[in-house]
Amino acid sequence: MTLHPQPLAPALAAAGAAGWTTVRLDLDGVRGKAELMRRCGEALRLPEWFGGNWDALVDVLQDLSWLPEAEGRLVAVTSWQGYAGARPAEWETFVEVLEEALDFWRGRQDGEPGLTVVLAEPEPDSERGPAAGAPPRAPHLKRRRG
Repeated sequence: MTLHPQPLAPALAAAGAAGWTTVRLDLDGVRGKAELMRRCGEALRLPEWFGGNWDALVDVLQDLSWLPEAEGRLVAVTSWQGYAGARPAEWETFVEVLEEALDFWRGRQDGEPGLTVVLAEPEPDSERGPAAGAPPRAPHLKRRRG
């Protein structure tokens, strides 16, 4: 996983060429936890048992059996700057949830394809810059969830 913003096109191209399943989680317009959980449920096509809270999100990201089989799995988080700026504490918790899930997959030795997450930076030709109040390019995050 990288928490440093990355251009999206190269990541999607590389993942597709490698036979990975790719999912785009667009956070445009998300301004709160409830909307974030709804977007996660829709974009990731989470199972019905998803509880819509931080712990449930960790659970579904550690049990990827609901995703199609693939060589790997990439979640590209796009348009995240507005949410990160509007709700910095929630954003920090969301990133910690992603880190926890990725740490789980990083240590696996059973041949499961695992999970990769990138924070997509706006494409260079985009006229839209980062939202006001967006976090720095490489935010320093704590390891606790609230």
